[in-house]
Amino acid sequence: MRILLVEDDLPLAETLAEALSDQLYVVDLAEDGEKGWDYVKLFDYDLMLLDVMLPETDGFALCHRLRSQGYQMPVLMMTARDTITDKITGLDMGADDYIVKPIDLGELFARIRALLRRGSPITPPILEWAGVELNPSTYEAHYHQNPLRLTPKEFSLLELLLRNQRRVLSRSVILENLWKTEACPEEHTVKVHIRSLRQKLKLAGAADNFIETVHGIGYRLMATNT
Repeated sequence: MRILLVEDDLPLAETLAEALSDQLYVVDLAEDGEKGWDYVKLFDYDLMLLDVMLPETDGFALCHRLRSQGYQMPVLMMTARDTITDKITGLDMGADDYIVKPIDLGELFARIRALLRRGSPITPPILEWAGVELNPSTYEAHYHQNPLRLTPKEFSLLELLLRNQRRVLSRSVILENLWKTEACPEEHTVKVHIRSLRQKLKLAGAADNFIETVHGIGYRLMATNT
């Protein structure tokens, strides 16, 4: 899942981004409303975490612009002002939920999970393909009941492949989905993670070609007999 965090308080933004990354979200950070708008036009986000008080364009105006332009991703607004007026304004501008600073991380994670469930009703709770089962909610993965001991990035990579199944994903697409925009590594990094994930799948009993290489294009899951 990819989250856009729009927050001009850099220490807070970095703290939130790190905490969300630990929860296996991919987080992009924008420091003002206009940059946030630019990011939205470039990438598809599953959720926006939006501060109210921002330079250039404030959170209310940005949320209103998103909705008026047809963007439907859930918006969770943040503010230091715990007033009914602010909450009503935010909801009227199109926000889906509201959280007051100082932010409790446990509450934040719970609100994000609730919004993502609401925004993705057709997403299956457990992803399955050719004996592999992955549960995004519990961060567990198995191959025919054999647990897969994956790093957070390997888990996210396997989840991305399972969600796309036979669709070929290029290295650039994988980088775009799994790494922060401001810290995107070289495409060779994808090759390294694919190799490591293949090794762990093989140790659990999966076929060597569970993740296929489509030469010159990218990667996809192997075909099944069903």
